[in-house]
Amino acid sequence: MLLGNESATESGNVPAELTLQNWQSAEQLHWTFQHIADFLPTAVISRGAGPVADLPAAPADLSSIPMYDSTNAVQTTVGEVMTSTVTDGWIVTQRGKVLEEHYYSGMTPDSSHLLMSVSKSMVGIVAGALTASGALDVDAPLTKYVPALEQSGYAGATVRNLLDMRSGIAFSEAYLDPMAEVRLLEQAIGWAPRTVPELPSTMYDFLLTLRQKSAHGGPFEYRSCETDVLGWICEAAGGVRMPDLMSQLLWSKLGAQQDATIGVDSVGTGMFDGGINACLRDLVRFGSLFVNGGTSLTGERVVPLSWIADTFAGGIDSRSAFAASPDDNRMPGGMYRNQCWFPGPGNTVLLCLGIHGQMIYVNRAANIVAAKLSSWPYPQDAAKLFPTIAAFNEIAAQLS
Repeated sequence: MLLGNESATESGNVPAELTLQNWQSAEQLHWTFQHIADFLPTAVISRGAGPVADLPAAPADLSSIPMYDSTNAVQTTVGEVMTSTVTDGWIVTQRGKVLEEHYYSGMTPDSSHLLMSVSKSMVGIVAGALTASGALDVDAPLTKYVPALEQSGYAGATVRNLLDMRSGIAFSEAYLDPMAEVRLLEQAIGWAPRTVPELPSTMYDFLLTLRQKSAHGGPFEYRSCETDVLGWICEAAGGVRMPDLMSQLLWSKLGAQQDATIGVDSVGTGMFDGGINACLRDLVRFGSLFVNGGTSLTGERVVPLSWIADTFAGGIDSRSAFAASPDDNRMPGGMYRNQCWFPGPGNTVLLCLGIHGQMIYVNRAANIVAAKLSSWPYPQDAAKLFPTIAAFNEIAAQLS
């Protein structure tokens, strides 16, 4: 069912008051993030027919671990951080065993939830698998795979520029500005009402309108369009659309417990930068790739160890490019590599992050993989993000 500007009908379970204009409002998020396929077009990312990766229980009382929340300057506990940050569900695993897992307000282990930009890290792994097969060269120009990009601001950019968000494209990620490119993109793909009639009506046509503002390969700047172009490149290199490509290269090898889905535009192109939906446990199955050297919990190779090693090591100038970012990332000493965040110096903690509080946390020193799905009222909220990271860090410190 695709919503227009008018109220949704009461058919099915879609709330009567839900519209294309308000589905991302604070009042709607808890429901909409778990029901994207009920009101927007989606495509299935099949889990295939393989076995489900076991996640045996090894109960531990993590909620009561005391911690100091330096962001809000309060003494608290892990459990209090989770319950105070509009959490829909959170889980912590160590060496593939579930230590603690919680769901709130009707969410269950089988609930599919919008991942927002955690989706980016999954597209990054697809790129890694294509690179390993020889179908993709990260140092090649984008036009090798999609010649049409020669007429856009992406002319001269490489696949590596996309993976690390270091192109010179002009693209605003100001979520609260309805005229920012990140919001205009949503109009183009049908995720928001059209207030700019002349906008293209497909993802790819919109991407072709983007223009260059600075040299490619410069400072890191977080731009969702980078992942959308990367998804286009992956489709061209892989020869199939992303739902099938991701199923073949990633989802069918994870031992996922259920299919994922991805939001699509009017011609079936995926919302690569933030449109994937999956259940909480499948997020830790995905995150386990980063502690198991690119191998899934079922023992299947998804990406080579070299791709995982490169992701953690970064490039020779990844940290300086991150430090030079025009954005206030509040992660001193960090970096961004292969569509993943590193929140500080060192190469132990990796994050997959999405607005409104979506997160996969990987601590390879402690062999911890955790995940949290949320419905924060605002897209970005440092008072919720950094305490969550600190809580997972405290768990890892206690369990190391």
